[in-house]
Amino acid sequence: MAWGLALALVPVRTASAQASTDVAPLQFHDAAEEARFHALTSELRCVMCQNQSLADSNAQIAHDLRREVLDLMRQGKSDDEVVAFLVARYGEFVRYKPAMEPATWLLWFGPALLLLGGGVAVARIVRTRARRDVPAPTEDQEW
Repeated sequence: MAWGLALALVPVRTASAQASTDVAPLQFHDAAEEARFHALTSELRCVMCQNQSLADSNAQIAHDLRREVLDLMRQGKSDDEVVAFLVARYGEFVRYKPAMEPATWLLWFGPALLLLGGGVAVARIVRTRARRDVPAPTEDQEW
């Protein structure tokens, strides 16, 4: 009997051990603050989801980061300072548009270099095949 009661309470204990999620909506002071908040969170990437913006993600860390962004905004930080804070904490990956610096040149120019290299390779192949397939003119051939 006591074992049955203990086993019946196990799911309750397990459920209460999970992290609580605070899903209370954020309260904005005015429309300008809300617009600025949404602009900032839409240009930042969720560090857990990696393919969603901070504004779109439902991950717990995204909720926490949205609250952090709002707190930083209310402390008087500029948009650049808020982004710099998150980049310092989570790395350049948190931005959808990474800064153009030597460490990210491959990211910015890599696709264009691949396209250019592919074009050069195709041109060489076409030119080589065109030379090989053209028969040499003979003396008895009339043009």
